[in-house]
Amino acid sequence: MSHVFPRHTKAHMPLAVRAEGAYIYDSDGKAYLDGSGGAAVSCLGHSDPDVIAAIKTQIDSLDFAHTGFLTSEPAEELATRLVAHAPEGIDRVYLVSGGSEAVEAAMKLARQYMIEIGQPDRTRFISRRQSYHGNTLGALGTGGNMWRREPFDPVMVSASHIAPCYEYRDRADGESVEDYGQRVANELEAELLRVGPETVIGFLAEPVVGATAGAVPSVPGYFTRIREICDRYGILLILDEVMCGMGRTGTLFACTQDDVRPDIITIAKGLGAGYQPIGAMLCSAEIYRAIEDGSGFFQHGHTYLGHPVACAAANAVVTKLTDGGMAERALKMGNYFEDALRATFGQHPHVGDIRGRGMFRGLEFVADRETKTPFDPDKKLAARLKAKAMENGLICYPMNGTIDGKQGDHVLLAPPFIATEAQLDELIDKLSKSLAAVL
Repeated sequence: MSHVFPRHTKAHMPLAVRAEGAYIYDSDGKAYLDGSGGAAVSCLGHSDPDVIAAIKTQIDSLDFAHTGFLTSEPAEELATRLVAHAPEGIDRVYLVSGGSEAVEAAMKLARQYMIEIGQPDRTRFISRRQSYHGNTLGALGTGGNMWRREPFDPVMVSASHIAPCYEYRDRADGESVEDYGQRVANELEAELLRVGPETVIGFLAEPVVGATAGAVPSVPGYFTRIREICDRYGILLILDEVMCGMGRTGTLFACTQDDVRPDIITIAKGLGAGYQPIGAMLCSAEIYRAIEDGSGFFQHGHTYLGHPVACAAANAVVTKLTDGGMAERALKMGNYFEDALRATFGQHPHVGDIRGRGMFRGLEFVADRETKTPFDPDKKLAARLKAKAMENGLICYPMNGTIDGKQGDHVLLAPPFIATEAQLDELIDKLSKSLAAVL
């Protein structure tokens, strides 16, 4: 009998025993094509020799050093490497153990920054409906996915929420893409004026929305307008790239493709590529100086900040993503992947939208393409698709509640950047067969 507390007490998971390249193998010898990288984590696939060597080398020399007493060479090197490739103005890196921790650190830093610059009345955050920023109480409270929030709502400090940039469902007939983007971006200004802009700390958003909506990118010009509004009212722009960052969309930082300058960015998942638990919060030089010239102390911290072994792994990963050209490969293979998805599902009667960037793609399922009517939630399409895909040797990431936390189904696909054309074809073939079986 297992004593592990699983995610779902009624689920009986296969026992993973080894992994290589794009595949994971269970104790029965069955191979699973890792078509979602777990949760968009395994960007380099499994058993990468360079990352494994970096971990082994580091643990032989230094296993752990608490950042309350010491820094370490891998942490210093990783921070320098990330800043070298970060958007303009980003200057400091706070290394944590995962995405939720990174978002918590971003929220706390943003609040402390307002205190340090003499604006303590700023206590609110604004984010978007159907956003997801992590599972800790602060990150969950800021997010806009009602199903995930509901049980914990009474004990969370909640943000207010504006519309997502969700062109497939929300752009009106006859409305241009540019006009749509400006309209939904302007909801931020309307919400600021409603609650009082002097009370707001920042706006938090994913450049490409991941788990809760299925790889939904913003339209051109949306984030340009968001940046203008943030600047006008003195609020911080915090971009959550925990899932969509680190090369997943074809550039190391996803926001590069939107030509936007954030004040704070959060990353994780692909930063360690699954080889070690690691995340990071990056901030501008201006924010750092406010702390440095003020109290001098960021009132936050965790035991495993800047863990040397995790940082050594991430250094190897980021080196491969940048100097090794793997982020560029994600862009190239992403183009092939998109074309192949459209060739198979573009006219499918129950696939309403195919979207995303790079190796970060989503399919939204509908009962009727013309009306975009979603399937009845009682059909549990996403859960059944996940089970059938596993049966067919494919790991993918189906979710329900795409539209409002209850209605809608999609599947998120985030294969490793090392995937070949043949493996992407295999992914699509297994997904097609699995979808046909559940429909």
